[in-house]
Amino acid sequence: MDATVQLDPDKQLELFGPADSHLRLLRRSLGVQVTARQSNLVISGTETSVNQATEVIDRMQKHLLKTGQLTVDDVAGFVQQGAWSGPAESGQAISVYSNKVVEPSTGGQLQYIETMLKNDLTFCTGPAGTGKTYLAVAVAVSMLKKRQIRRIVLARPAVEAGEKLGFLPGDIQAKVNPYLRPLFDAIEDMMDFGQMRKFMELDIIEIIPLAFMRGRTLNEAAIICDEAQNTSGLQMLMVLTRLGHGSKMIITGDITQVDLAVGQKSGMVEAIEILQAIDGIGVVELSQRDIVRHKLVQNIVQAYKHRQDEQRSAQTGGTDA
Repeated sequence: MDATVQLDPDKQLELFGPADSHLRLLRRSLGVQVTARQSNLVISGTETSVNQATEVIDRMQKHLLKTGQLTVDDVAGFVQQGAWSGPAESGQAISVYSNKVVEPSTGGQLQYIETMLKNDLTFCTGPAGTGKTYLAVAVAVSMLKKRQIRRIVLARPAVEAGEKLGFLPGDIQAKVNPYLRPLFDAIEDMMDFGQMRKFMELDIIEIIPLAFMRGRTLNEAAIICDEAQNTSGLQMLMVLTRLGHGSKMIITGDITQVDLAVGQKSGMVEAIEILQAIDGIGVVELSQRDIVRHKLVQNIVQAYKHRQDEQRSAQTGGTDA
């Protein structure tokens, strides 16, 4: 089977890589023949491998257009992601502001998006780099753009990750900003700064510490609770009961990185155990395969998981003896 992909002639050198290294990686990884003909690439191979290569090249061109650069690590990541039936087939591209479209990059991310759209309450767990927060914000921003909701509320517990930061100077906004920075980053990537600032001034977008949600009922809102593995049982119950009419709530966290006091159970873990069988509540578990950061992040997460499994096995063996 042959397929022809049209290229941007101004970006061909960057797309091909130094000494055509990106094309060689495609040939080696996907088992296809890639031939450059003027402003086109002709891809030859089996139907499956050609379709995968076409999808990878499309992602490479989009990434190059967005960032202005393309590395071997980027291409290797797109090749890994290309093993599943991609977003062009799923139809689950999310339209946000700034004429941008956010697409799932893995099968797990596709399932996550579909679960969020289907349910009023979604729990998503998974390691760092799987897009838990980013995709939740994308769905919320898309709903706001379509006027399906009137506001977005983003919250996370102000729990320090294994170190004490001590006294932080400034007003309340300055004190909590370090904890909320990942949410700001996601929002900034989906609309221009002026629009984001206007929405925040009008309280259309509200980014707050978890404690500020107490006593409120949030109607016609998309509510995202990030880093929810660091909530207590009472905090999680408080968050869940803020859900009002016409609202959608998304709870995200990495249950392998709980920063609570030793012996204190995560409110997110407890909530999933209690609520997962209720109709209208979705639970998604992303894995190392869904990590879309630098390829080393997958290896790091896997290495730590392997060590934890070994220690758990040793402890179990010691107990049995």
